[in-house]
Amino acid sequence: MSGAAIIAMAPLGFPWPTLDPFLFCAHHDDQYPAGNDVLGPQASLEGRNLGMDFEIRDGWRMYHGEKVPGFPRHPHRGFETITLARSGYIDHSDSLGAKARFGNGDAQWMTAGAGVVHSEMFPLVNRDAPNPTELFQIWLNLPAEDKMVPAYFTMFWANDIPRASFEDAEGRRTDLLMVAGALGDTKAPKPPPNSWAARDESDLAVWTIKLSERAQWTVPKSKKGVNRLLYFFTGTALTIDGLRVEPGHVIQVHPDQDIRLENHDGEAELLMLQGRPIGEPVARHGPFVMNTRDEIRQAMFDYQRTGFGGWPWETDAPVHDRAQQPFAQHADGRLERKG
Repeated sequence: MSGAAIIAMAPLGFPWPTLDPFLFCAHHDDQYPAGNDVLGPQASLEGRNLGMDFEIRDGWRMYHGEKVPGFPRHPHRGFETITLARSGYIDHSDSLGAKARFGNGDAQWMTAGAGVVHSEMFPLVNRDAPNPTELFQIWLNLPAEDKMVPAYFTMFWANDIPRASFEDAEGRRTDLLMVAGALGDTKAPKPPPNSWAARDESDLAVWTIKLSERAQWTVPKSKKGVNRLLYFFTGTALTIDGLRVEPGHVIQVHPDQDIRLENHDGEAELLMLQGRPIGEPVARHGPFVMNTRDEIRQAMFDYQRTGFGGWPWETDAPVHDRAQQPFAQHADGRLERKG
């Protein structure tokens, strides 16, 4: 029967709907203009709701930034963030004294654990050209026993994230990028040790799937009990298990069935989020995700009392120098540079 592998389908909004073990997924795609002297937009900000600018105007948003777009200092506790920077840069600074610049295919996997404050700013480094910035930010829950582990982050530089390519009978390509999970002998980088993704039983996968025009490819089945969502965000139309689907939809599919994808005109791209549910109670309040309301109240009290380590930076929205190349300096002083 056509579409028998599809459980449910819904239109994409902002943010995108998720299922356990995922908590949140946002696709940011902003066509920023050239940058000014402070790495903000070389354009008027008049009329924007600065500090809360989520309405696309002229193809871009400032989000919570007032001079540079992005997300100035804010706290997290009890979960992880996976940030896949597809184009443009992200400048990270946090309460542990760590900092980074990453982008253009890099990913950062941050375990908030017991608590961290960080900022994520989008520096517009090109003075004489546009600064298109596209990224996914995904929130992954932590099991109760790991919610209070020390905070830290792991970098996956673009050339360390595995890719796989497939050709159908007509020679049309499908390209996969794997931030988490495995397919055959191709395995994503090792996730942080306290992550739900680090457990074999999690069956966790974070993939992007790009199909060339008229390409056909089958997403291989996983295991029963896993939640599997396909987010169709770019293209004209796909046929998924025999059912025509327009872009701008999320499709929940049966995990223990192969899923046949057939692209129509032009390129098409999907994000796949898959994982076995943690299956624990979720209590959430803004940037805090715990198991009970009492734990949320404790998180708020702890943040007010300790600031999760304070804030060692001069501003709430620090950015690095325009010429700074991608790097990561961790809280222990360890320095990484993109290879």
